[in-house]
Amino acid sequence: MADRDSPLPIGYGQTISQPSLVLDMTLALGLEADNRVLEIGTGSGFQTALLAEFCQAVYTVERIQALSVAAQERLRSIGYQNVFFKVGDGSSGWPEEAPFDRIIVTAAAQTIPEELVEQLAAGGRMVIPIGDREQQHLILLNKDEHGQCAQRNLGGVRFVEFKGKYGWS
Repeated sequence: MADRDSPLPIGYGQTISQPSLVLDMTLALGLEADNRVLEIGTGSGFQTALLAEFCQAVYTVERIQALSVAAQERLRSIGYQNVFFKVGDGSSGWPEEAPFDRIIVTAAAQTIPEELVEQLAAGGRMVIPIGDREQQHLILLNKDEHGQCAQRNLGGVRFVEFKGKYGWS
């Protein structure tokens, strides 16, 4: 299925996004070599590996321990040393390591989590799908040097549900 440009199951009710969407989200971040990136939803580690190629460090949070462990083993085995893993609720981000220059969320939330906005550095960018089970939009949030945020809709998408207080349940 490597030649398909469609979401694929990775177990535990989760999916990996289609490669073209992974690319679009990565490009929307506008990564720079010295960036520290927070990724919510490690999944298989595919997006994580792409991020790690273009920035200083990736801090990735996955709520499903088995997925996190498998991704960590996979990425370490191919030489990634600039990726840091955490198992937990991504809705709270990783406050101990904040601020982050870029944040990418790979599950759809009802609203933009306040905790993630707080952890985004001034001048930072966040890409996150926002909406309900039926309709979501990929949102690019830019935080200016004064802490003010502006949003831009990058188009319709469909993701698995964000868990925690910003999920649909």
